[in-house]
Amino acid sequence: MKLKVDAAECTGHGRCYRIAPDLLNFDDEGYVSIRGGEAIDVPADMVDLAEEAEGTCPEGAIILLED
Repeated sequence: MKLKVDAAECTGHGRCYRIAPDLLNFDDEGYVSIRGGEAIDVPADMVDLAEEAEGTCPEGAIILLED
């Protein structure tokens, strides 16, 4: 599973990176990005957190992709 962010949809609520700080990063204005690039492989032990982060984003900016 891969985790991706649609930066154009992010409005900086910060819910997602509070849930999954090991996967997501944020800038000074609160906009989220992926740690380490455009998309990241989600480790098996963090899938639940990634799914929760995706579900908490009101804009749908957090995207999970099946391999």
